[in-house]
Amino acid sequence: MSRTNTAPARPPAATGDGANRWVVLVVLCVSLLVVALDATILHVAIPSLTEDLRPSSTALLWIVDAYPLICASLLILFGTLGDRVGRRRILLLGYALFGIASAVAALATEPSVLIGARVLLGVGGAMIMPATLSILRAVFPDRRERATAIGVWTAVAAIGAATGPVLGGFLVEHYWWGSVFLINIPLMALILPLGRRLLPESRGTAGGPWDVLGALMAAAGVLGCVLGVKRAGAGDPILAFPTAGPLLLGAALLVLFVRRQKRRTHPLIDMRLFSRAAFTTSVGCIVLAMLALVGLQLIAVQYLQLVLGLSPLETGLRLLPLTFAAMAAGATGSYTLRRIGPRRMVGWGFVLTAAAVLLLTFMGQHDRPLLLTVGFVLLGFGLQTTLFSAYESMLSEAPQRSAGAAASIGETSYQLGAGMGTALLGSVMNAAYAPGLAAVPGVPEEASRAAANSLGEAYQVAGQLGGAAGGALHQAARHAFVGGLHITLFVSAGLLLLGAVMARRLPRVMECPVDVEEAVEAMSAEDLGPDDSRGSDERHGPGEPRGPHESGEGCEPVRRPRPTEAAERSGLAEPSEPRVPATREAIEPAGSGRPAH
Repeated sequence: MSRTNTAPARPPAATGDGANRWVVLVVLCVSLLVVALDATILHVAIPSLTEDLRPSSTALLWIVDAYPLICASLLILFGTLGDRVGRRRILLLGYALFGIASAVAALATEPSVLIGARVLLGVGGAMIMPATLSILRAVFPDRRERATAIGVWTAVAAIGAATGPVLGGFLVEHYWWGSVFLINIPLMALILPLGRRLLPESRGTAGGPWDVLGALMAAAGVLGCVLGVKRAGAGDPILAFPTAGPLLLGAALLVLFVRRQKRRTHPLIDMRLFSRAAFTTSVGCIVLAMLALVGLQLIAVQYLQLVLGLSPLETGLRLLPLTFAAMAAGATGSYTLRRIGPRRMVGWGFVLTAAAVLLLTFMGQHDRPLLLTVGFVLLGFGLQTTLFSAYESMLSEAPQRSAGAAASIGETSYQLGAGMGTALLGSVMNAAYAPGLAAVPGVPEEASRAAANSLGEAYQVAGQLGGAAGGALHQAARHAFVGGLHITLFVSAGLLLLGAVMARRLPRVMECPVDVEEAVEAMSAEDLGPDDSRGSDERHGPGEPRGPHESGEGCEPVRRPRPTEAAERSGLAEPSEPRVPATREAIEPAGSGRPAH
């Protein structure tokens, strides 16, 4: 029986060419793994690199910071560009650039060449990261499957970040510092042809020209803010021009960017996304989680190496329980989200992470392996639970047409939170550490000031002094560092508990958006009556599987009232997305005391 379909035409399927979405997920996860590895693998190679290339202190700072700075500043640019020209195209270009830049970095013989290669790596990373998340959003339209995919995706990110120091330590001990970059080349050589063959192309539906000026304003604004924050974290005075100048300029450019987007007919980022409480809260939770923990991670690495005296490889191995716990949280995240809902999952994730941080305050000057293992397990599980649910809620609140923009906002929030965390917790640590070295018996005032810069420098000064004065300075520096670490842990726990309070603005229940066309067709079939409703089955041939919302399993459509005509004329009404509970059991979170419907 033929029937007339008055619903809007459906865009081409995102999965194109019948590509299996789970195979696509594997390709996307390998892409993310490479980028995450590169963010941390260089840290353990710094001493060997410094000895070989002899960079100045400024050049060394840029070698370390060029990658995250450039990557963070270009996420919005490439995320929104992918929505316009194709996310797969941007991703494949990012693969190629990342491989070329890795080869240049591995073979660099001058600091300037290595800095340039790190800049190119940042550009490649900015092309890859939002594209992986936005393609994932397109390939998994059903929220329940997408939650599982995001759990795997976030777990892989944690694996890459935590494995970086272990792999880097192994490579530096057995080869040379350039091998930490060289490992990217075979991975890119494998993933580029696989991605070209298996990944589907997807685009947003936004029309009009791409706002080049707006994209450059966003890039410059984020770069200025991250650069200023990093300088503050390095100990520069907050009111000094090298710190305050980039911060103020970056903030001003971001304000102008937001105003420009609100005025444009075809904006890069639809600012109405931020009017959705779940979207804004999820972004805030990502920032706060990274704010509390990234700077803490750097301090913890110093504790393991400089206080406990572990090698880089041993340090990486000590952090492996955190990785395994994060993997477990990612693997169980989808089930947990359906059972307890985003609000409880993010909130309790923050609380568990805060408890782990407080447990780590029992660390002292002597090694306590069991305490560290338990603390890192709780830390990894809690953090991964929080980030998984926050990312999932943020991405599900954004329409598919804006997936690239939403992904870039999430990744930019991650990078900004990491930068601000390094600055804030680094400043707290320095403020708590330095007074402990002010009046060490037998140590000159100039030596005390130099030792107050860092624990590593204090050890160098103590070695130069020698004798009783050197021993006293060495012991005082260890005491001061551990005391400062405890204060920093308390501040971090406070930030995490603040995140738990913020999470109360998230929805109680995980809801599934229904495809608008299918909702219209379902209501039309309902109006036609049972005799004509069989037309809805004619879209499927014999034996063809139905979509997740057509099978009648799990989700039931819920109608929403249409916006008023005045709101539609004003353009303030959002395109309605009927939502349904993810499962019957998830209508009320487990333990709520109310019966399931």
